[in-house]
Amino acid sequence: MKQRSVGIAILLSIITCGIYGIYWLIMLNDETNYVSGHQQDGTSGGVVFLLTLVTCGIYGYYWCYKQGEKLNEAKMQRGIMVDSSASVLYLILSIVGLSIVSYALMQSELNKMLPPQ
Repeated sequence: MKQRSVGIAILLSIITCGIYGIYWLIMLNDETNYVSGHQQDGTSGGVVFLLTLVTCGIYGYYWCYKQGEKLNEAKMQRGIMVDSSASVLYLILSIVGLSIVSYALMQSELNKMLPPQ
């Protein structure tokens, strides 16, 4: 696990026409599972991508909401203040077509929990 620059991740997602965004989604999922303690029972990043693809994006909305819950769980485990509205914010941003903003917010929260490099 490593901290990722949110700006560079967004830039790479745009430059690669979304291909880096797929990688970013997979890594966000796997790293969030790790920090929240769900690495054994959580859905892998590859499965999340495939389910989102097969359901024409609908699973992606559910995933964004659940990511907010997992990030809050990881924050509670570390004694960090929890934002209970984060899950709803990620969901709404995804529904209006701003999933990349949700990813950026998730990455920012995840970066706060990872040790500096």
